[in-house]
Amino acid sequence: MDIKEYYRLKLLPFSNSPDEQFYYRSPEHEKAFFKIMHAIDNKLGLAIVVGEIGTGKTTISRKLLNYLSSNENYEPALLIIIHSEISSEWLVKKIALQLGLEKMPDNKVDIINGISRRLMELNEEGKNVVILIDEANMLKSKEIMEELRGILNIEPENTHLLTFVLFGLKELENSLKLDMPLYERIAVKCTLNPMDFKSTMGYIKYRLKVAGKETPLFDEKAVELIYKYSKGKPRLINILCDNAMLEGFLTKKEIIDEKIVKQVLEDFGMGS
Repeated sequence: MDIKEYYRLKLLPFSNSPDEQFYYRSPEHEKAFFKIMHAIDNKLGLAIVVGEIGTGKTTISRKLLNYLSSNENYEPALLIIIHSEISSEWLVKKIALQLGLEKMPDNKVDIINGISRRLMELNEEGKNVVILIDEANMLKSKEIMEELRGILNIEPENTHLLTFVLFGLKELENSLKLDMPLYERIAVKCTLNPMDFKSTMGYIKYRLKVAGKETPLFDEKAVELIYKYSKGKPRLINILCDNAMLEGFLTKKEIIDEKIVKQVLEDFGMGS
């Protein structure tokens, strides 16, 4: 018997891998989603989502990608920045590929011209183009910021042909300030804060329900401890809940209580 069988679950509820079916509509996340869609639907050009590690920026980016991909009026793409040493040429090529540029030119100027033509084509087709960039705080060079601004400058008839949505840590703003004309173009800014206790409790219950749990699993004292030490950050909530379930399974407990969570906190060196 494994954890899923023991707790009568169809899925493991607290994985940190992005999964839209586990998307919880907390007030913080719903507000950010609405503000970003406002920027996209009104073609405002540049929106940013900033927040601490583990507050759900990646989750929102995947939710947006899935939502936009399901609607033929949008032409979305997602770029994930994995290190800070990328060049402006690499970024421009990636944007061109995501936009479906069929033949990649040899030099950057021609690539940007190709992007411009492709954006015009998509605009004529009635497509609302959106480039989502996750971990955008990894973009640290002035040259990259200038390229982003250059692409935003492609705007016939006083309308943006695409909207960039950048997700990252709060230091993202410092990178954008490397090119002040770009920084001043931020049309919408969302600061994603951790969840409060009520949302944390709702988050845990929701994920368990999606996973197939029909009866309570965590008692209130356990949730209070999880909230206290996670500070309402979804990523850390998932880690603590997942390990509490594992500890409960190993000790054959039907309900996750305060004692089990304290053991997990001790294992992670987080207990008081």
